[in-house]
Amino acid sequence: MKKIAVVLSGNGVYDGSEIHEAVLSLYAIQKAGAEYSIFAPDIPQHHVVNHLTGEEMKEKRNVLVESARIARGKISPLSKFNADDFDALLLPGGFGAAKNLSTFAFDGADCDIHEEVANSINGMIERNKPIGALCISPVILAKLVGKQIELTIGSDKGTAEAVTAMGASHQQTDHGEIVVDKKYKVVTTPCYMLDASIAQIGTGAENVVNKLVELI
Repeated sequence: MKKIAVVLSGNGVYDGSEIHEAVLSLYAIQKAGAEYSIFAPDIPQHHVVNHLTGEEMKEKRNVLVESARIARGKISPLSKFNADDFDALLLPGGFGAAKNLSTFAFDGADCDIHEEVANSINGMIERNKPIGALCISPVILAKLVGKQIELTIGSDKGTAEAVTAMGASHQQTDHGEIVVDKKYKVVTTPCYMLDASIAQIGTGAENVVNKLVELI
């Protein structure tokens, strides 16, 4: 059975993983006949956001602990990820990808990528293994790879310009559409970077996962 590693960034769109994207990706992986293992870095969240009001809260949370809510406790620290053990890697979106896995939300094209995230992605690229990225998470690949890697974050002008500034080639897409970079085996789709319904998120997640399985 093909094995896909899923990297989460917390629990909730404003400060962690986008839950619809994460769960529907896990569903798509099993539906495609593959199996998943879930990882997250064992680090403090950048901040905590009240998802009812959108306001920042005065408390501290841990990315691994919060991601475990989505994983139902079956999750490992990203430090334990070994690219040799998996056939593909998948990054759901949510602001956690831009706040916890990277600093893109604050630094744009000048962002840094968390070391464990970079090591995991680079390990897969070095082994010519496919990587999927949803929503905002393709910016991480743009930063790490650059070199005109083809990807999409939908149609947001500012984010697309940042992606281009990092050396990637941005392709504008609509709901459920995917962009495949054949050289790096990277598959991306916009999800909630567009004004999407949960059904459209499911379609995007399935299309990415099915392509990943095809590329394995």
